Amino acid sequence: MTFLQFADKSVPYGVFVKDVAAEVAVLLQQYKDDPEYISQNKAFAIFGRANVERWRRQGKVSPCKRPGKLEYRTADLRLLQRTQQDYLDPTK
Repeated sequence: MTFLQFADKSVPYGVFVKDVAAEVAVLLQQYKDDPEYISQNKAFAIFGRANVERWRRQGKVSPCKRPGKLEYRTADLRLLQRTQQDYLDPTK
């Protein structure tokens, strides 16, 4: 039996893979109805204006320019939403 060794414990590979698969399934189900792109105003409403502007300033997300509006890829914003942020980043 193969084990994955983490700093605080050891986990059988099969258990690890099943846990990851379950988490992926939950995320896919949770976001299945998300459109591919959302407008900047909707991004501000959902994720917070300061967050979206900080992610853009840091180069973590970039808008897609459409006639008359800016749109962001929803999957990129969701990923950043789940990622722990470093608010002491010197690129602010």
